[in-house]
Amino acid sequence: LLTGTSFSSRQWCKNDDTGKSENLTDHEKLEEACWNGLLQEILPEICNHDTGSEKLYLWHIRQVSSFLELELGSFPEDKDNYFSIDPYSFIATKSDN
Repeated sequence: LLTGTSFSSRQWCKNDDTGKSENLTDHEKLEEACWNGLLQEILPEICNHDTGSEKLYLWHIRQVSSFLELELGSFPEDKDNYFSIDPYSFIATKSDN
């Protein structure tokens, strides 16, 4: 998810009223919203699972300067940098033609 956009700086609904998230940055609020189930609301095409398909779980969120990298899958596994869309991963494997 890209950060620094109007989408990432939106006010997200909170599941609790403890007041802990008042001092969080926009990055941290978006990350908290993802852990609280935001992905099913904003990306139903990805999170929607038909009968018989494997359910996606959110395993890890990595905060980078301009985006949040979400690790989704049926089970945790190492990512293949060659097929990744993370620019910090695939730039090292870019071939110079």
